[in-house]
Amino acid sequence: MEDVTDIRATFFGECEEGLLALEQGLGALGVGEADGDTVHAVFRAVHSIKGGAGAFGLTDLVTFAHGFETLLDELRSGRLPADDGLIRVLLSAADVLSDLVAAARDGGVADAARVEAASAALRAKLPGTIADPAPVPDAADDLGFQPVPLMLGALPTPALTVHFRPHAALYARGNEAGLILRELARLGTLDVTLDAAGVRPLDTLDLEEPRLRWTLRLRGAEEDQVRAAFEWVEGDCDLAIAPEVPAEEPAADRAAGPGGDADISGLLARLLGQVAPADAPPPASRAPSRPAIEVAATGDSASKAADASSATIRVDLDRVDRLVDLVGELVIHGATLSQRASEAGATRGGLDDLERLTRDLQDSVMAIRAQPVRAVFQRMPRLVREVASRTGKRVRLVTEGEGTEVDRTVIERLGEPLTHMIRNAVDHGLEAPEERLRAGKPAEGTLRLAASHRSGRIIIEVADDGAGIHRARVRQRAVERGLIPPDAALTDEEVDNLIFLPGFSTAETVSDISGRGVGMDVVKRGVQALGGRIAIASRPGAGSTFTLSLPLTLAVLDGMVIEAAGQTLVLPISAILETLQPKPADLRVLGKGTPLLVNRGAFVPIVDVGRALGFRDAPLDPTQGIVLLVEAEGGRRAALLADRIQGGRQVVIKSLEANYRAVPGISAATILGDGRVALILDADALATSAPAGGLTPVLGEEPRQLVPMEA
Repeated sequence: MEDVTDIRATFFGECEEGLLALEQGLGALGVGEADGDTVHAVFRAVHSIKGGAGAFGLTDLVTFAHGFETLLDELRSGRLPADDGLIRVLLSAADVLSDLVAAARDGGVADAARVEAASAALRAKLPGTIADPAPVPDAADDLGFQPVPLMLGALPTPALTVHFRPHAALYARGNEAGLILRELARLGTLDVTLDAAGVRPLDTLDLEEPRLRWTLRLRGAEEDQVRAAFEWVEGDCDLAIAPEVPAEEPAADRAAGPGGDADISGLLARLLGQVAPADAPPPASRAPSRPAIEVAATGDSASKAADASSATIRVDLDRVDRLVDLVGELVIHGATLSQRASEAGATRGGLDDLERLTRDLQDSVMAIRAQPVRAVFQRMPRLVREVASRTGKRVRLVTEGEGTEVDRTVIERLGEPLTHMIRNAVDHGLEAPEERLRAGKPAEGTLRLAASHRSGRIIIEVADDGAGIHRARVRQRAVERGLIPPDAALTDEEVDNLIFLPGFSTAETVSDISGRGVGMDVVKRGVQALGGRIAIASRPGAGSTFTLSLPLTLAVLDGMVIEAAGQTLVLPISAILETLQPKPADLRVLGKGTPLLVNRGAFVPIVDVGRALGFRDAPLDPTQGIVLLVEAEGGRRAALLADRIQGGRQVVIKSLEANYRAVPGISAATILGDGRVALILDADALATSAPAGGLTPVLGEEPRQLVPMEA
């Protein structure tokens, strides 16, 4: 039972990959960037899902996937154009297919009305040409036989003779003999002889035991083309291919086809018991005239398949997470050994090698958990298409840096914030086509989604070339909703950030896209939950850029261990620009006593970490401490003042919010080598808590309100 459960879990994992490939391929088709390989990839995704579903007896999923696959087959054969109408039907079918997979996985039931509507839409798109096969009797259809359009007639030489008998595994994987024969018919002139001699009467028929076999004569195709047609099933059937030696055949055999002894009607008669079963071997006239070339899952083809299958392995994510946790414990115990060795004054010996190997092991394990953001980015073209259609706007989505890798935990939790940001950009950021034309812009708006690595973090940008943030309107709406007092003095940056307040919206009416004031609030909370920050840069008439800065992993980080007011704290190294010990000449005082650091011609506010976190009341003399210069989102800088620096260390991140509660200025916690808990500082929160007056770089001359600080 465990084996079946594991196989079932593997199947649904493959379904997720197939659905992702399906979404990506249909997205490329929708924007006209697809080629033949893309169409084939979309077809294979649906075909694979159908095959696995058939093995588990998921009838509803198999039935719908078969209809989906039939329409895709028409598309890849070139009989259907990939126009907007077809793409809409395919996208809708992909959604229903995803619902059916989820229902099968969770033991639920999909919306029958929605499934039937999507199935009807798929059938309506099928072309009704004379090339379409005539319908077969219901009994054959119920047994899973599919009509195949064939080109029958005399078979001149040279030609290939193919003997084909499917195994039960072929059908269990969702493959169909009819589709293979249809593919062969496209390669050249095909003459098909169906041998139904082994089929038993209906009352003794075993539906899981295939009894049909075919002898095929194909002219106008090469042997490698025939092998390619059987590529998906070569291990699940008996297959023999040989060049045919010209020979005189009985007229009855040449006429085998519709009306011959292998006619479908004859097969149905046999199935219904009207004809006695025949256990005799096939007639001698159907045997190949010379030894055939046997094709099986051995030899070169088998070794290639083995190499391909061994290139990757599928591992349950829980096992990877467990491995990450164990490596984290190894890091903590390694730090404990180093701490005790240092306290005892002993030589480090092999501890340095142990630390190096532990770090290499940790980097390797974290690389296993890393995934490209492509998994999230590929969902966005569909979203942009739908929102643009509902709003009547023309939008072109440009993606960059899809291969940028980040921890899978971040990937899983990034989808919702990005979805809200994309919807907001299309609905509120970009103007309608007529408005853009009046403003001298192209009617089609551009939305850019980019990812990159910067200073040990992942930076994701969502930028549009719309009208920008209407700050007067934002401020007015915030006052109307009671979010700010009417006389509030706000900078442009503070006005822009009002859109993140709960309940804020500039939409005049509530729709299924926006208007309820929950979108950007969800974005900010989701980004903060990941230990990240979001910043806005907007220019009226030129568009807006939302920048997300997120940690690459939620498991480990390289930190600088500092001491403030007797407390040991950790500051992420990625946030530190430089460290220094200020001199009296480097210090100024703003207003009523806010200390500033003069750094390369700019005045940077000093934040006493011990006092800001409530560890002490009296401020520390900056000349007696160490300053760590950090930069928050938007370029805002601050000088964090600590008593001293203990050194750099790689630490394991433990969630403070999950084990205690959220603390302002603290992002997480860790366990030190001596077993004590140390808090990990939120550099962005501490930097943004500094007074705004000293944040603007001033070059050349000093403002009058700044006076030298007494030594």
